[in-house]
Amino acid sequence: MTDSKVKKEALLVFSKPPIPGTVKTRLTEKFGGFLTDKQAADFFKLCLFDVCEACMHTLIEMQRENDALCEADPEAQKIQYDFFISTTPASNLELMKETFDSIVPWPMEIHYLTDEGATFDDHFDDAFSQIFAMGYDDIVSVGGDIPTMPKSHISQAFQWLQYFQQQGTPGFVQAPCQECGTSLVGFSHNTPIDHQGVYYNLDGVPALDAYVAKIKDKDIPTAYFSPVADIDEKTDLAHAISCMRAIEQAAKYQPDLFVPKRVLTWVGLMGISVSTPPNEEHDPRQYIDQ
Repeated sequence: MTDSKVKKEALLVFSKPPIPGTVKTRLTEKFGGFLTDKQAADFFKLCLFDVCEACMHTLIEMQRENDALCEADPEAQKIQYDFFISTTPASNLELMKETFDSIVPWPMEIHYLTDEGATFDDHFDDAFSQIFAMGYDDIVSVGGDIPTMPKSHISQAFQWLQYFQQQGTPGFVQAPCQECGTSLVGFSHNTPIDHQGVYYNLDGVPALDAYVAKIKDKDIPTAYFSPVADIDEKTDLAHAISCMRAIEQAAKYQPDLFVPKRVLTWVGLMGISVSTPPNEEHDPRQYIDQ
């Protein structure tokens, strides 16, 4: 018989409030970008909103599937999916709440917490520890600056963690970003791993490689998903805009895709266009065909 205990799953987004001059600074004019501080903050806020909505839609769909399964089979495992946002320092918590309350209602309840520590590794561990202490079995975390994050990455991340647990070997899931870092990370409450030495690494080891070393050392089963780029610099933004436009068009035929409409609307209002240098190279095929 399936354990009657409700299995609790958490989706965690790390974020800072969209305060001008403190977020997406590499997109601003003073650091080689083309945006003002306010424009960069507005972009980050809309990006964060799109990411959170995509996450919520995924959790709602997974919750409905589990509810239907439990209704059809009383022996099935009941699962509860919840959404968390963690910020720092604690003085930013009310501002973060006000930011999200500005466009209520959200499709899911938002659970807020603050993370602490001397390094980002400490902050990551602190947030995970707080959620695990609330009785959650698995955590999947994503960044708030990844508007092209596929919903399928999120759902499959939870599915893999649940599968590893069923096999008796708690696991780890991850998706890289474009610069040897990560766009998605998750593990179970009893997975023998933490974030120490990953983001605050004095030996120059990239975050992705640091995680791989940890899971290899402990022989932790892991699932890998295709890279998803975050947005820090103007070239990242250009890449994301092209991808988002492709997603918008494909969503007409792939209804499971999430279109980051807020960011795309902002791009349109800003009049941002993406271009590349003209390709003046001639195709040598004419010589091959001869």
